[in-house]
Amino acid sequence: MRATSRVSVLGTFLASVVLTASAGGQNASSRQAPAARVIVPHESWTCGMPGGIPSPEAGTLVFTAQMPLERVADVGKTQYGRRQVAIAREGTLTGSRLSGTVMTGALDFELTLENGVVEVELVMVMKTTDGKYVFARSAGTGPDAKDVRVVMDFEAPNSSDAAWLNTGTFVARREVNAASKTMTVRVYDVSALGSSATPADAIRITKRAGVPVQPWDYRRAAQGEKQGAQVITERVTLSPSQSVGASKRGNRNIIPITGGEVTGRITGKVVPGGADYQNLSNPATIDAHYLWETADGEIIVVRNGGTFGSLVPTFEVRVDSPYAWLNNGLYLSSNPGPSTGGVALTFYESTR
Repeated sequence: MRATSRVSVLGTFLASVVLTASAGGQNASSRQAPAARVIVPHESWTCGMPGGIPSPEAGTLVFTAQMPLERVADVGKTQYGRRQVAIAREGTLTGSRLSGTVMTGALDFELTLENGVVEVELVMVMKTTDGKYVFARSAGTGPDAKDVRVVMDFEAPNSSDAAWLNTGTFVARREVNAASKTMTVRVYDVSALGSSATPADAIRITKRAGVPVQPWDYRRAAQGEKQGAQVITERVTLSPSQSVGASKRGNRNIIPITGGEVTGRITGKVVPGGADYQNLSNPATIDAHYLWETADGEIIVVRNGGTFGSLVPTFEVRVDSPYAWLNNGLYLSSNPGPSTGGVALTFYESTR
């Protein structure tokens, strides 16, 4: 979908406002027949269906997304659990109601807890055969890697032929194969299955008390926080915007991240993949998800979000790495400025 000139200008402005923003894990697989019982997510990771997630195969297959993987990064044991991140290259969409392309840079964040429970965050941008972009940021869970169900959440242009994705109920079965470097996502329409009321024999996801839970939203700065000592500077290169336009959550615009460099208390590179998933509705917000790779090979999950002038970065890294201090600190972000091929950004310690 082509943005109007006004939106294009705003998108370009915000691109300069965005951040200069597991191989050892388990492969989530659908090879084994899933259980027919619903899965009730833990209250900290509701996945959009807190009353219970049905087996995807109980619905109707809508489309299949197949993506080759650039890499499967084993982050290691972080503050939340065992983290693996798959980064996809351009893939294909095939199905009776939707076909097209999966854009380069999709991210699959897989978290495995000590009790075997798996939680998934899947972020991808699709382009239909008629040139419309569709954004999907979805959450999933399962009692183990053999039965992970992802509740798909789509943002399609309100005026497009794909607008039905905004109102349906969809659950996916997704498979990440680190050995063959492929990811397959099969999306099923489960709207006709009726109430999500949970039967007595539902599979209920449990977590050990006292373990930090991964957040779904980005952190907001508390009143009185201000920039302290400079910690890190990054330069991020970007691809042209992918505009969804007006959809169910406002005017969505995506700016893909293609690389960059990190300097300061950490030196390394920005891993190609992920994006700033902007919402241009008033007040315009940015929400960037991406990775760093340090000079000594550690993978750091980065998220930077908020309104212009109030950006807050958060981090996730292996708890026994030299950079574990990132997990517990509070940080603030500068307003990004222009840089060759993208934007530049500085991160600071937060002080009161």
